[in-house]
Amino acid sequence: MNNEKEKTPRTRAPRGHGPGAVGEKPKNFKVALLKMKKYLSKLMPLIIIAVILSAISSILSIVGPNKIKDLTNEIQAGIVINKDNLELLTKDISKDLKENLMLSDESLKDISVEDKAKYYEVLTTMNNDNGMEKVIEIPDSIKLLIFKDTTIKGIKISSKDKVELINTMKNIDMNEPTKLYGEFDKLSKNVNELIKPNMNTGKIKNITIFLVCLYLLSTLFSYIENYLMVVVSNNFAKGLRTKISQKINKLPLKYFDSHSYGDILSRVTNDVDTINMSLQNSLGTFIGAVALFIGCVIMMFTTNVLMAVTCILSSIFGFAFMSFILKKSQKYFVRRQTELGKLNGHIEEIYSSHTIVKAYNGEEESLNKFNELNNKVYDCNRKSQFLSGLMPPMMGFIGNFSYVAVCIVGAILVIKGNITFGVIIAFIMYARLFTSPLSQIAQSMTQLQTAAAASERVFEFLEENEMKDESTLTGLLNPKNVKGNIDFEHVKFGYDEDKIIIKDFNCNVKSGQKIAIVGPTGAGKTTIVNLLMKFYEVNSGEIKIDNIPVSNLTRKNIHDLFIMVLQDTWLFEGTIRDNIKFNKQNVTDEEIWKALKIVGVDHFVKSLPKTLDYKIEDNESISAGQKQLLTIARGMIKDSPFLILDEATSSVDTRTEEVVQKAMDKLTEGRTSFIIAHRLSTIKNADIILVMKDGNIIETGSHNELIKQNGFYAELYNSQFQN
Repeated sequence: MNNEKEKTPRTRAPRGHGPGAVGEKPKNFKVALLKMKKYLSKLMPLIIIAVILSAISSILSIVGPNKIKDLTNEIQAGIVINKDNLELLTKDISKDLKENLMLSDESLKDISVEDKAKYYEVLTTMNNDNGMEKVIEIPDSIKLLIFKDTTIKGIKISSKDKVELINTMKNIDMNEPTKLYGEFDKLSKNVNELIKPNMNTGKIKNITIFLVCLYLLSTLFSYIENYLMVVVSNNFAKGLRTKISQKINKLPLKYFDSHSYGDILSRVTNDVDTINMSLQNSLGTFIGAVALFIGCVIMMFTTNVLMAVTCILSSIFGFAFMSFILKKSQKYFVRRQTELGKLNGHIEEIYSSHTIVKAYNGEEESLNKFNELNNKVYDCNRKSQFLSGLMPPMMGFIGNFSYVAVCIVGAILVIKGNITFGVIIAFIMYARLFTSPLSQIAQSMTQLQTAAAASERVFEFLEENEMKDESTLTGLLNPKNVKGNIDFEHVKFGYDEDKIIIKDFNCNVKSGQKIAIVGPTGAGKTTIVNLLMKFYEVNSGEIKIDNIPVSNLTRKNIHDLFIMVLQDTWLFEGTIRDNIKFNKQNVTDEEIWKALKIVGVDHFVKSLPKTLDYKIEDNESISAGQKQLLTIARGMIKDSPFLILDEATSSVDTRTEEVVQKAMDKLTEGRTSFIIAHRLSTIKNADIILVMKDGNIIETGSHNELIKQNGFYAELYNSQFQN
């Protein structure tokens, strides 16, 4: 007979149930962000500080280009001819020409005949179009008479200085700046002093120091913001893990029956880590990028409206593209987290049952299933990353296109004299700063999408219905004073409301009795134990311990009353001592050795290196029988008034079963015991045997009485010994 293990605390969800097999509902991005805000409420002060620092850092970065414009203009002013003074000198020369070009004969009396002839020749051929060119042809002796000494901005300019300037003009090629400055160097000291480049080193120094301080502060604020976001994200992740750990202990067993272990582990590890990294990389960046974007727009329009419109129009279709990508990629980010949970569930299921898979040659089937799930994860990753990966290169193209547009329009405006060269430099930087936040916003939104998809799964777990609150329960049983009576009165229960397993269970168990529960698979044997331990609440009826209803007792109090030895032995990674005295304080080594001796496993422990200090590893090759004996010794140490043995010998051989059976007999002495066993030979000495079928007790009595009845029990018993 195969006993059922339909709903024990360690039951793995069957294939085809839970998230590992059923697709989850689509996630809601806005709702996920609102929930995240709720869970981040305690860390909100740090987030606000980080956001403010990020915004300030961005604002400081925005101020930079405008100051660089001023710096460029100052440097430009210091390396080109003083156009204003040159214009004043040119106007003075034009004035002299206008007033003194037509000289009288008296003025020319000391001039040579050749120079006079040349002078009159020039005058006859001079017109409005070639006036300056003809003036250059006038002999110097006559030019000295035309041009007069003058003073411009405190610098005395003689007629000779003006003549040298006029003569120099014939050697100047405006298309060759190098020769231009070379010719001007030949001018007189006074003219040079008047029109030479004048670099304001003091102002340039002040602007440079200001820029250095500006960018240092921006970097410092950005660093502090990043540090605070690391603190926030890590503390948030730590808090989520703590909440999950606490939540696991509050969830009803039904949740674990319907969800695969791998999916739950994926929520604790992958999803929490995803939220951690996404928050760390996205929130501060997103706020800073928004501030940078808005600030850039304001500064550009303040500097020059036409250039601002040029920069924005060249980038504006990036908005539409980004919006389209975000809309398309969101569903793939959500699906990726869901498919990852399914894949983890499958991996956990296969590797925890690797021996069975090998024994049944199921490698190919499991591999095909893995490949199917792996391909789905790959497909979601590929589509989400492909769509989000389009953003950076697209933003880069938009940025480069903006540079070209700014340079072309800027050059036209410089030629017209509407802006200075520094404005072009500033707008080239603004074009970069304008497109950069677009890219950062796109990447941040991608990160936030990932965080939203992961957080939905975590919050879904944290918001699962918990077991009923037991803080108002007044019942209390002291394990040392419990008599040991248990009554089942018209108990009705079903894991689903439309599928009742226990229909009308009645039983009165007296103190010290050994109660065996037998029946076919699905009869409800383990379910009775689950109800007794309050892993589940009964639908109707009542279970009483010493006349106190279980519904009035806390689960913690009930669990203190019971020792459980299950088919699935559990030894954690630690010493023999720690495993034996698990969750019990002030246990001496003498008590541990006494328990080990009673169950007959003391010789085995003494044979181990370091005996009680021997550390059990994950890959420890301790036999199933030895493990079961150690768990029985653990029960001895707990020393509670009730005992549950759930198929405790089903996984050991016949000889080991005899050893384990003797140990269990020692454990049952003086305790009210419930024994579930598929080997009916192990329960012959039970005081009462309850035969269950379809959720009801159909036969009751001792082994001999039931055999004599020649009913269902006798049929089960005889079937195990037929040849």
